[in-house]
Amino acid sequence: MTPGKKIGVWMDHSSAHLTELAVVLSTKVIDSRFTHEEKEAALSKSESTMHNMQQHQRAEYYKKIVEAIKDYEEVLLFGPTGAKLELFNIMLADHRCSKIKLEVKNSDKLVENQQHAFIKDYFSKHLVA
Repeated sequence: MTPGKKIGVWMDHSSAHLTELAVVLSTKVIDSRFTHEEKEAALSKSESTMHNMQQHQRAEYYKKIVEAIKDYEEVLLFGPTGAKLELFNIMLADHRCSKIKLEVKNSDKLVENQQHAFIKDYFSKHLVA
């Protein structure tokens, strides 16, 4: 993906929908590997094991997202959970993301066309000066 572009990322702890703002919007989905079944299996071993597994897989999930969006000029993180703030803090600490204009917004759970409308609306109101 080319630098200078804008991207919106709707996310929760289970998946991230990356939508590049362009003439035609296209969405790429990154899923977290920590599924409900894995949580149940880890809990049966011990709560500590489950938390360690969850932290490791969540870090891997955020790393995949950062890799996919690190070359964008503007990034809008939005969604219904705290995952967007966790990713925001990771990106603030990552020197590769230092030139990215980051914005975090709350939203409900949205289907793909609602995500597209949210992204178009946001970027139409927040043009780079």
